[in-house]
Amino acid sequence: MNSIPRPLPSLATDYLTFVLSTNNLLNLRQLQQIHGQLLTSGRLSSTPLLTTFLTSYYRTHKTNHYPLLFLRNLPKPNNPFLWNSMVQLSLQSENWLDFLGFYNGLRENYLFPNKSLVSLIFRACAGLCATHLGESFRCQLLKMGILFDVVLQTGLIDFYAKVGDLRSAEKVFEEMTERDVVANNVMLSGFTKHGFVEEARRLFDSMQERDSCSWNSMITCYCKLGQIDSARLMFDRSPVKDVVSWNAIIDGYCKLGQLMNAEELFVRMGSVKNSVTWNTMIAGYVQSREFGRAMRAFQQMQAQNVKPTEVTMVSLLSACAHLGAVDMGEWIHAYIRSKNFKVDVVLGNALIDMYCKCGSIEAALDVFHGLTVKNTFCWNSVIVGLGMHGYGEEAVNAFIAMEKENLKPDEVTFVGLLSGCSHSGLVSAGRRYFSHMSSVFGIQPGIEHYGCMVDLLGRAGLLQEALDVIKTMPMKPNSVVWGTLLRACRVHKDTKFIEQVTQYLLELETNDEGNYVVLSNLYASLNRWDDVNFCRKLMTQRGVRKTPGCSSIEVDNLVHEFVAGDPSRPEFSQFDVFSDEIQEKLKGNGHEPDKAFFLHDIDEEEKESII
Repeated sequence: MNSIPRPLPSLATDYLTFVLSTNNLLNLRQLQQIHGQLLTSGRLSSTPLLTTFLTSYYRTHKTNHYPLLFLRNLPKPNNPFLWNSMVQLSLQSENWLDFLGFYNGLRENYLFPNKSLVSLIFRACAGLCATHLGESFRCQLLKMGILFDVVLQTGLIDFYAKVGDLRSAEKVFEEMTERDVVANNVMLSGFTKHGFVEEARRLFDSMQERDSCSWNSMITCYCKLGQIDSARLMFDRSPVKDVVSWNAIIDGYCKLGQLMNAEELFVRMGSVKNSVTWNTMIAGYVQSREFGRAMRAFQQMQAQNVKPTEVTMVSLLSACAHLGAVDMGEWIHAYIRSKNFKVDVVLGNALIDMYCKCGSIEAALDVFHGLTVKNTFCWNSVIVGLGMHGYGEEAVNAFIAMEKENLKPDEVTFVGLLSGCSHSGLVSAGRRYFSHMSSVFGIQPGIEHYGCMVDLLGRAGLLQEALDVIKTMPMKPNSVVWGTLLRACRVHKDTKFIEQVTQYLLELETNDEGNYVVLSNLYASLNRWDDVNFCRKLMTQRGVRKTPGCSSIEVDNLVHEFVAGDPSRPEFSQFDVFSDEIQEKLKGNGHEPDKAFFLHDIDEEEKESII
């Protein structure tokens, strides 16, 4: 009984109110009943009712077949309002086949699209970069004899600008007999979005009337080009600052790493700040590797009852990934679920990346398998994550599965794949995939891929083959590549190769502090203290400074950082006592400090104390 739809009341009642009130609830049976009552009651001349009926049908069934038949069989099928409404509805539904069906029906009845529909069609063509379709439509409008007034000309300029045909946009703009602020802004936006700052500035200076859109276009343009001083000057001059103006200039400072200037404006905004402002600031902190400040900004955002968005979550997950703050990352994941955020490929990839970098591979895979759509970036994050944690065979299997999904791997895919082979000792697989990069996938290996191969061969003890790879590279090897081989030499204690690699490395005049430290430790292990001192002097001459070691730990969603030799923390004395206790327990369990690689020529007891 429940499956039988309730019969509709007679249209003799307030039919229009009824149809409107049940617009989103009508099933096929009810729509057919309405159609029958329209025929029997002689209401086929009521344009508002027919429009509501057809709209309800199309939104419910997502097809133009029935509405087209209905329109073509009306007693007076050449109703311009009905046809324009259905063409507009199909465009808003982004269904191009239905749009063409309704539009052709409109033309078959010798009707013309109205101005608002023409503007909408141009916008739709621009959104899809459908240059030829938009151009064909323009030609058809000219043949119809439709006059292009300032509104239609503005729509045409917007279309040309968005598809990148600035020459045609400028031609239409110059041919306009009259221009209003909207037309000027559309042309200005076209110039700024394509980086034509000089043309944009000339137009801006010539404008008799400017609104916030005019000023914001110039501010945004200067920011995108990195001309932050010009952007700030324009911002300060603007008499009509709105939230877009503030967000644009703050974003400009953040992208250049000028956080102090960004924070100054952020504070000055006061209560005008919206979620975009907070997202911009948080993303700026993450970009400048100020991850702790990013997390604190999010807490302030919540305290001020500003609703976070998916963009906020992506930035915060990136911060958690770099800090290794898995507890905070899990809290954010739970927050995403509780707020019913849509986990698309962007947010999903951020979650996968966070869990991988925090060592929670199972959680990363759970997120990955739960995604309805997976793009190359998602597969890359999984392959890289598996590889970095030593699951080389699983990384290879993920790569094979990715191929079966007909997704094309990119350079990052092979970095993860080769790294996985390296960490798992899969030498043959690594050689094969490195060869397939160019021969099968048409990707030319970059220096990072050669570095992975050197690491793969070096870890396997194939030092001569690793050196041959370096010598046959099509680009000049950098300090990272040589440093990778140097570390392999250290592990395998091959003094013959150490001398060769050292010579190449020192000739680079690199500022990579890690390589100097490895080299010094190697010399120290061989008791070559003169060479150790030589490395130190070389570091001083080249301005290379050793960055103190730093570690972090997450406790109760707070990340605590510790720097080697830093006594400034109030708990330092407690740490010192605890360290002594750990040292005694280690000795009691048979562990001894490795004093082979020590940088200073001092007695054994002092070495042990420092280690």
